Amino acid sequence: MNELTSFWSGWIIVISLGSIIGCYVLLSVVRKGQKFNGDTQQTMGHEFDGIEEYDNPLPKWWYWMFVLTVIFALGYLALYPGLGNFKGLLGWTQESAYNEEVAAAEAEFGPMFAQFSQTPIEALAKNDQAMRIGQRLFANNCSQCHGSAATGGYGFPNLTDKDWLYGGDAASIKQTILNGRMGAMPAWGPILGESGVHQVSQYVMSLSGRETDAAAAKKGQALYSTNCQACHGEQAQGNHLFGAPNLTDNIWLYGGGEQQIKQTIRNGRSGRMPAWEAILGQDKSHVVAGYVYSLSNQ
Repeated sequence: MNELTSFWSGWIIVISLGSIIGCYVLLSVVRKGQKFNGDTQQTMGHEFDGIEEYDNPLPKWWYWMFVLTVIFALGYLALYPGLGNFKGLLGWTQESAYNEEVAAAEAEFGPMFAQFSQTPIEALAKNDQAMRIGQRLFANNCSQCHGSAATGGYGFPNLTDKDWLYGGDAASIKQTILNGRMGAMPAWGPILGESGVHQVSQYVMSLSGRETDAAAAKKGQALYSTNCQACHGEQAQGNHLFGAPNLTDNIWLYGGGEQQIKQTIRNGRSGRMPAWEAILGQDKSHVVAGYVYSLSNQ
């Protein structure tokens, strides 16, 4: 963690201690100005609608409660970090506390995950206990992009169907989780021109059985063979090696409307899934892979 400059460290110290001491001074000054002789008829001179404000002192228990909060605040700042670059007498840090919790969790649950990792993913997907754990790991780490039901969203794949960019077998899924994926489709607008973009979009739409401009689609087929076939394949059924999607099944990562398809062809797309090995580790990634595998193989 980077330390604060001397100026900001001193500023925080002055503000923190000044606020605490100022509260105590204010409390003491107000208390000294009050009478404790039992006379409760002294007023502040305020009256509204026949109601007067009496100048009664704070109850002693209430006053001492304030004093204790001041003492507690000073003690806390002496023991724990809170005064600029001062680390506190106990040397406590958030990082050390987190690492201790992680170590305790690993000691408690590590053997269980290690045992799960010895089970093939296909068999693990049928283990109810492992799948409940996998679902929670997925919810904590993957649902932000793929959704709590793993049905995906715009730019994020649906994990519950049979359509896989990089392969839906157990080994490919685990590889994706461990190392992440980097998908990129180049922009073809500068090469094809707007007319070419239209023609290729018509051909691509025809592949999934939709009505299109037949003449434009025929020209688009020739352009597809020249420019797109290398990644998406001669039959346009995609290529797991490149993460190129199947264009014949009417499942679209960025939308299957005509304008969305044109946008994809014209400007290209880029997507990135981060690698999770450093965060989840091998054993937990194995369990998550089993859960994801189970979603499309129930």
